[in-house]
Amino acid sequence: MENHKNLFLAQRLISGDPKAYDLLMDSYYQNLCAYAQSLCNDHDFAEDIVQNVFVKIWVKRKKINPDLSIKSYLYKSVYNEFINQYRKNKPVIYLEKKYFEAIDLVVDIEPEELDNLIQLMNAEIENLPSKCREIFLMNKKEGLTHTEISEYLNISIKTVEGHITRAFKILTEKLGAKVEAVLFLLFSIKKKKGCSSIG
Repeated sequence: MENHKNLFLAQRLISGDPKAYDLLMDSYYQNLCAYAQSLCNDHDFAEDIVQNVFVKIWVKRKKINPDLSIKSYLYKSVYNEFINQYRKNKPVIYLEKKYFEAIDLVVDIEPEELDNLIQLMNAEIENLPSKCREIFLMNKKEGLTHTEISEYLNISIKTVEGHITRAFKILTEKLGAKVEAVLFLLFSIKKKKGCSSIG
């Protein structure tokens, strides 16, 4: 049913029906703004991104593939517009390159599924053995090196490495190959929210 609605809406858009365009705006504008804001942490900038996407969709409406999910197409368009605008405004430093690489690995996942993955990651971290969890979070969340953790906890570097390796093994068994990307997004988003906005 959803696919049929998508196909019908896409066909109306391609034909230049302004009512179909209005329906698309009404259906997705607010959610796309929220998604864009989660990327850039700036409400006005998020609205600019989404408005640019809708303008481009109307201008290039004849290139829309009616067989593809409009929802996925819109979210990916917002993501691509965010990357384009960000790179125009600022040089991309190493940490941001890592951030974009992480987003690239998960961009094909629906936003709702990504939320579920992040929640699952949080839950699985909580389920780690206590010492293993403590050391893993000191490394990933606080950004401490293996040497700093060993000195702080008065344990050997080998012990630190053993706990981190064990944590990765457990999380990879639960979340699969995307564990690194989800981890990076989870902790970099928290850090980014404390930073100034883009623009």
